[in-house]
Amino acid sequence: MTKAFLIDLSHCNGCYNCQIVCKDEHCGQSWLPYAEAQPDTGQFWSRIDERVRGQVPWVRVSYIPVICAHCAEAPCIAAAAAAGKPEAVYRREDGLVLIDPEAARNNAELAQKLVASCPLNAIYYNEELQLAQKCTGCAHLLDNGWTIPRCADACAHDAIQFKEEAEFGALLEKAEALPAVADLGPKVYYLHLPKRFVAGTAVDFADDEVIIGATVELVSGSGGAGGGFQASQETDELGDFKFDQVPPDVYTVVIRAEGYKPLEVTADLTEIDLSVGDLGLEKLG
Repeated sequence: MTKAFLIDLSHCNGCYNCQIVCKDEHCGQSWLPYAEAQPDTGQFWSRIDERVRGQVPWVRVSYIPVICAHCAEAPCIAAAAAAGKPEAVYRREDGLVLIDPEAARNNAELAQKLVASCPLNAIYYNEELQLAQKCTGCAHLLDNGWTIPRCADACAHDAIQFKEEAEFGALLEKAEALPAVADLGPKVYYLHLPKRFVAGTAVDFADDEVIIGATVELVSGSGGAGGGFQASQETDELGDFKFDQVPPDVYTVVIRAEGYKPLEVTADLTEIDLSVGDLGLEKLG
């Protein structure tokens, strides 16, 4: 049976416990034949990718735990085979992909090829040992009574789950992979991967007041990833609106309020999340 990770980003608050316990487990101690010791610096077999999104006053931070995806079509396995060292990287019966530290040791050329093969930058080079290293899924623990790796065990909010892939059931229908490995059969799935948001405030500058209860529509205009997307909401008691988890695309924001002329602005969300700021509506007549 194949093991898999399911990471729910709506539960992750960026505490960095997963990153810390990975260091605690692997730095300064080798777990042969599974892995050599992780260096104290320069490697994060479990890491948090932190991204600041939007602009003042609409700013949020997204946290994405990143580990080796243990891909079904692992590029590192293919790279080892192409380098004439197929025994250096292997897949266990439970699906975890491991770099054999003995077979891969003292081979700088192989190590660099393995590092370069990973789309997630999840393989690291140990210069001292001339060895490529990465997450093992804490296989040494799983083979000695543990049911989950350290990162999942340390997650206070159960954002990281680890079990048989089939046990996740319908949850995987809603899950996504990181785009860099989506076509490689990754065994690390994510719920609530951040997409885009657009936010702003409807304002009557003449009266120096926000406009409460204005209707705001967001309509995709480019036919890109968000083609056909349309959503509507009303401004809140502060005149604010926010559309979240929007597919990247170019949109039109349309604001309508009783007694005011409609206002349209373009929101390009293809590359960034966007604060459109204070949008002034003009009174009719």
